[in-house]
This record gives sequence, C-alpha cells and structure tokens, in this order.
Amino acid sequence: MHSELNPFVPGSGLTPHELVGRDEEIIAFDLTVARTRARRPSRGMVLHGLRGVGKTVLLNRLREHAERMGWLVVELEGRPDGREQEKVRFGRALLRGASRLYEGAHPSQSLLDALGSAKSFANSQGIRTDGLGFQAVAGRSDSGQLEVDLEELVEDLSVAMRESSSATGIFIDEMQDLDPELLSALLSVQHRAGQKGWPFYIIGAGLPGLPASLSGMRSYAERLFDYRHIGPLDEGHAREAFVAPVERLGASIEDGALRQLLDAARGYPYFIQTYGQAAWDVAETKMITETDAVRAIALGNAELDMGFFLSRWERVTPSQRAYLHAMAELEGDVYTTSDIAERLGKPLSKLSVVRQSLLEKMLVFAPERGKLAFSVPGMPAYIRRQHDE
Repeated sequence: MHSELNPFVPGSGLTPHELVGRDEEIIAFDLTVARTRARRPSRGMVLHGLRGVGKTVLLNRLREHAERMGWLVVELEGRPDGREQEKVRFGRALLRGASRLYEGAHPSQSLLDALGSAKSFANSQGIRTDGLGFQAVAGRSDSGQLEVDLEELVEDLSVAMRESSSATGIFIDEMQDLDPELLSALLSVQHRAGQKGWPFYIIGAGLPGLPASLSGMRSYAERLFDYRHIGPLDEGHAREAFVAPVERLGASIEDGALRQLLDAARGYPYFIQTYGQAAWDVAETKMITETDAVRAIALGNAELDMGFFLSRWERVTPSQRAYLHAMAELEGDVYTTSDIAERLGKPLSKLSVVRQSLLEKMLVFAPERGKLAFSVPGMPAYIRRQHDE
C-alpha cells in the first residue's frame, strides 16, 4: 500500500493515530483539572513503566490538555548526560510558559507580580531575560538558592493561578534522569504546595524504579503523587490499535495476520507501531495477509534490533553484557540476583559493581530486594539473538 498514507508512526513520543487503553489516566488528570477549576486540592501524577509502553505520548496528551485549560505549563526532560544545564533549561521553559500567559490576556497585578518573580528566578540562574514585557520583582526568587527561590516563585504564581482557577504544571519526561538538586527542590515545593493548597502540580513519567527513587530522595514522596503503572495494552486495546487506523483508510487485516502481529507485539505500543508500519508497507493490496504479517514481523524485528535495542546494547561493557546475557538465559520476567550469580559461576559479592552499574544505566531495575528485571521489553530475546549470531 502507499507508504505516504501509512497510519503507523513508530518513534519516541510520536502520537499514534489511535491512543487507546489509557482512558483511566486521562480521566484521572481531567479530575485534577476540574478540581483546580473548583479551587479544590489535588495531587500530581507519576507515570512509570517499561520503555516502549507510551509514557511520553500519554504525558504529552496530559500537557496539551493543561495548556488548553490555561495552565502555566513548564516542559522538562531529564538527561543523564546534560544535568549541568537542566536548571537553565528549566528557567527558560518557565519563561516561555510565563510569556504565553502575558501575551494571552490583559494581565492582572497578581499575574504581573508572579511573572516578575519568574523573571527574577531566571536572572538568578544566569538566564538572559531581555525583551520580556514584564519586570523582575526585587527580593523575590532571586537569592540564588534553588529551593528557596523556587518556593517563593510557586507561592507567587499560585496567587495568580488561583484567581483564574488555573494551575502551574511541571511536566517532566524521563524523570529519573533529572538533575538531583532540581528534582529534590521540586519535590520539596510540591510538598509545600500540598500543605498550603497552592495549585502547583508535578506530572512526571519515568522507568519502573522511579517511585522508589523519589521516595529515597524525599521520604514523603510516596504520598505526593498519584502513581500510575503504565503497562502493555490488553489484547482488546492492542487489537484496536492495529485495526482502527487500517480500517479508517479503507483497508483491512486478515484474522490470521492480526493474530501473528498481536503475538509479536505483546501489547507494547512501540512494537505495535513498528510492526503495523511494516505490515502496511509490504502489503500489495488493501488486505494485510498472513504472508504480509510474517514479512512485517521480520522487518520490524530488524528495525528494533538496529535502533530500539542496539543503542542500549552498545552502551554496556563486556562484563555488563555477560551479566545481561545470564539474565536473558533465565526463565521468566524477574530474576533473583543469586540465580544470575549461579549462572555466571561467581559469588554475589563479586558482581555487585556490575549490577549497580546496570541499575545506574537504567537497563535493569529492582522490583524488590534481591531481584532484577529488564527495563526494556523484548531485551532478553534480542540478547539471545546476539549470542546466536
């Protein structure tokens, strides 16, 4: 079929034509927005799950809704290799959100004060603020101490946001990789906002170990958020994700072909988009056949191996690869560290450094003490393929 009409879009954060199976999270965030409009307190939200389950897409959908409802939105992405610039990126994102509010209406005095506080905060972080229509407020958010300045800023913003029955939302993707000082300050201010009833919410997304990481940073973090585990789609929603985009364009999928595609994708949205795109491209008619599905799965696996998996495999050392391979040879989805050590023929104490390095690289996570799991779905099969080759 015509590739230019292909409705499937594999990619990081690319919104699929059919966002299915996430109604509960969308409704929960809608409730937060509604409670804000009624000037009622609520909590932030943290989405956590494996790679490829659509956390970024869902986070973007929530952010877009917040923007439509007049929130002051600040968008961030954690980057383990660029943490020294994250405070600057945060200040710039804050100014962009503030500028949108200033340009969108006739600002009240409380909003002007809040925007001035935002400008003061940016100045304290060494960010140029020339050309902005509002003035910095002396003595607010300008001490150079991140947590102090951030709390004053949120307090000032909250006065203005409450006037318009709105809120400030900090939307953070890859939250586990955010600069620790900035993340700790944000958690502290979120805690303070809850105590004071300020309309300020952190909406974050990250890997499965994120809730434990946040609790380790601030003990009260386990009570700050509505934690939402984002897993693979159930079969009904996965089926819809394959079929609906195809049928909307007047094409169809044979039952046998659909069964093969569902089995290969295992409900992971990124895999659905990858196999779906390949199936559309290889089909010669408007009916995707079983033969097309077989070819599509082979092409999809090759694409996943060269992109989704290879970029992570190349980051690990030989000793780390040996550890991951030992995990991949074990049965199940969760593995005990003692079984991994036995597979490698080494004592646990000799493997602690390797294990910790893999945890830090976010290739694995610890669902509970003494156990590990892959943070990337399909990684065990990929590792076994590398070994076979």
